[in-house]
Amino acid sequence: MADYKQRIADRILERKVLGKGAVLIEGPKWCGKTTTAKQLAKSVLDLGDASVLKQSTLMMEISPKSLLEGATPRLIDEWQALPSIWDSIRSEVDKRGEPTQFILTGSSVLPDANDTIHSGTGRFAHVMMRPMSLYESGESTGTVSLRDLFDGKTPEVQRNSLKIDDLAYLTCRGGWPWATLISPKVALDQAFDYVDSVIKRDMQRVDKVKRNPERTRALLRSYARNIAQQVSYSTIRKDMLSNDASTLDEDTVADYIKALKRLFVIEDLAAWNPNIRSKAAVRTSDTRHFVDPSIGTAALGLGPKDLVNDLQSFGLFFEGLVVRDLRVYAEALDGALYHYRDSNGLECDTVLHRRNGSYALLEVKLGGEELINDAAESMIELADDIDTDKMPAPSFMAVVVGVGGFAYRRKDGVYVIPIGCLKD
Repeated sequence: MADYKQRIADRILERKVLGKGAVLIEGPKWCGKTTTAKQLAKSVLDLGDASVLKQSTLMMEISPKSLLEGATPRLIDEWQALPSIWDSIRSEVDKRGEPTQFILTGSSVLPDANDTIHSGTGRFAHVMMRPMSLYESGESTGTVSLRDLFDGKTPEVQRNSLKIDDLAYLTCRGGWPWATLISPKVALDQAFDYVDSVIKRDMQRVDKVKRNPERTRALLRSYARNIAQQVSYSTIRKDMLSNDASTLDEDTVADYIKALKRLFVIEDLAAWNPNIRSKAAVRTSDTRHFVDPSIGTAALGLGPKDLVNDLQSFGLFFEGLVVRDLRVYAEALDGALYHYRDSNGLECDTVLHRRNGSYALLEVKLGGEELINDAAESMIELADDIDTDKMPAPSFMAVVVGVGGFAYRRKDGVYVIPIGCLKD
């Protein structure tokens, strides 16, 4: 596998398999789950192969244990194609009583509880994989480390080589591993192919409910028009109604969104709820996001030149790209990503909150000194409103930018970090 690019998930998976009998790698299709798992696996059962699945379905009735025999860790690829194998794995993990036995991959979430006897709690660890961050795909130099910033280390000034045309291309190309290995012109087709596959096939298979492909397309387009915004399902429904039948109701919209979340196509950003001194009400609405911004650009039929010609829309899709990368980095830092907004109008695009209680405030701007100044002032105001008697102050604050020649620390202590310099 000479073309394999190291993933942050490699490190996480290596750690997880040491602590549990089985590890489940979840995430959207085409994001590299199987390839990453194969770096560690010693044997493979590929349930994504129709002939293997057919034979394995028969063996589940006769001798399910035989499917699990092989060198460990044994990879069970696309396990959800044969849901009953979950309980066989759980039982086998109990019998063996040792870690590092199985790695499972899946492109949709766990089946309903009645499809499995046991949830796997205590036997299974979970790893979430997303499309590649710019550091993993090689476009970010990685000269500024979030881990170092959390540890209080101030980096030297670093140069950024990514220009606006580069960012537009990378936003439309996405972090699909195969797209990073082929020619740029062909690579732009991958997100379009992904969207077509979701609409025509995956939405029909995820829970065996027949759905209207054109309605799925309309929903993806509406989500793309509202990316990085806190809009309600009702607003999305109204947006879709211009191209759909008047019978479309909010429950239907919610059902389609649920299916897309099960496929890891949509991954909204939840609200952060800190202890604050003011009496402002914290807004709890999610920010709308795809697991990769290229899904949104493809749904709308946009290319790099379209983004450069519409900088307002580009700024929102760029925020989607930064959210994708920060989520990947957060996984490596034992953290999760959120957003903040309150009734006083104070907001922060992203908050990286770690398991140990430390956190960072990060605003996202495509570029521009005035916008950077506004973002820095907003974060400082939010930091001053944090009740530090009940929770710590932020470890650091940063404006993550697209266009900018350097990564540096401002006089007010806020970092300006081009996405082309960032890593976990």
